[in-house]
Amino acid sequence: MQRRRLLIALLVVPAILLLVAVFYNYPPINERLAWRVDAWRAEIKYALNPPEEALFIPQGDQEQPQISTPLPSPTPLPPTMTPTAAGPTDTPLPSPTPTITSTPIPEKVNLGGITHEFQKWNNCGPANLSMALSFWNWNGDQRDTAAYLKPNQRDKNVMPYEMVAFVNEQTEFNALWRVGGDLGLLKRFIAAGFPVIVEKGFEGAGFEGWMGHYEVLNAYDDSRGVFLAQDSFIMENLPVSYEDMSKYWRHFNYTYIVVYYPAREEEVMAILGPHADETYNYQYAAQKASDDIFTLEGRAKAFAWFNRGTNLVYLDDYAGAAAAYDEFFALYAGLNPEEVNIPWRTIWYQTGPYWAYFYSGRYYDVLNLATTTIDAASEPAIEETWYWRALAKEALGDIDGAVADLSEAVKLNDHFDIAWHHLNRIQGGG
Repeated sequence: MQRRRLLIALLVVPAILLLVAVFYNYPPINERLAWRVDAWRAEIKYALNPPEEALFIPQGDQEQPQISTPLPSPTPLPPTMTPTAAGPTDTPLPSPTPTITSTPIPEKVNLGGITHEFQKWNNCGPANLSMALSFWNWNGDQRDTAAYLKPNQRDKNVMPYEMVAFVNEQTEFNALWRVGGDLGLLKRFIAAGFPVIVEKGFEGAGFEGWMGHYEVLNAYDDSRGVFLAQDSFIMENLPVSYEDMSKYWRHFNYTYIVVYYPAREEEVMAILGPHADETYNYQYAAQKASDDIFTLEGRAKAFAWFNRGTNLVYLDDYAGAAAAYDEFFALYAGLNPEEVNIPWRTIWYQTGPYWAYFYSGRYYDVLNLATTTIDAASEPAIEETWYWRALAKEALGDIDGAVADLSEAVKLNDHFDIAWHHLNRIQGGG
């Protein structure tokens, strides 16, 4: 009898587990449960290993190995953003004082016609992009954008350049992204009939800690001092005060994305003014970050240093960028978690430090930062982190480790072409 019960158990238990797995992966059920499972897993991991306590300490100019052949550029950025050569640390920068004079805009504008979507699990970027496209009568939703932007549902982040690439390559519309924006620029776009996607920090509203978030802005009201955001996490027509917009937008270098009909490109460029030129835009944003550094304190000042580093990366000043990121991490280490949410997810969304340290020859810093980021995450589904760690490992002579990390990167995102390129290169396939 006991053997019979054991045999039944050996047959029934696996069958039950298989049945549970099948039901869990059924799309309608998975959409409702996956985020809960992810949240529970995160709570357990973070309770045992608080991510805000996982500090990365830059090592700076340590002894580095000699590489016999130069490594090819690992850029996953748009072609127009590809670095060429290191520039001077003290590149003259334009003043962030507004340089655009334009016709006065209304005190209140509300653009209708956006189909609001609540984001599915891990789907903030795709949901906001599909909402922005809906204004232009695009026939699709976040499932269509996600299929291109994040073929792996577990991917933690979608970059602005990936969203722009989707619009330019997969739709009839055009899109661009810039940094260093201000509230006046957002209003000018909205007043001209262009909703704007912004990337910003986010905390509260049922979510513990700090994270990155996209929102589509389609209205503003000067009398109330608010924008209206089509927020995929909280609600449609979410009022966002001008003060909060400035505060949290800074966390992402005042990044914004504009979608438009190709026939209206001249209007978009006119609103951008000198910021239509990408080099000017990054010079301006770098100076804006520098001004913030001298006027802010605490977490806000840390983000200002991070922004300066990011802008210098795009200006090919890797040494200057690395120095700026060093300041960010020094300030980060001194933040008090009882006073502010520690932005430990920052490297999920913004990979500038990898660029700066790698191209400054600081391969150990790339390796250690990527490892710290991977270890701190509840689920290290961040393909860029594995990718950069692979390049650092290759530079340090760990070829097998590089292959393993690149394999993980493409496993997480099969569309990660540059990772495939380096994986094939290292393995001798191209």
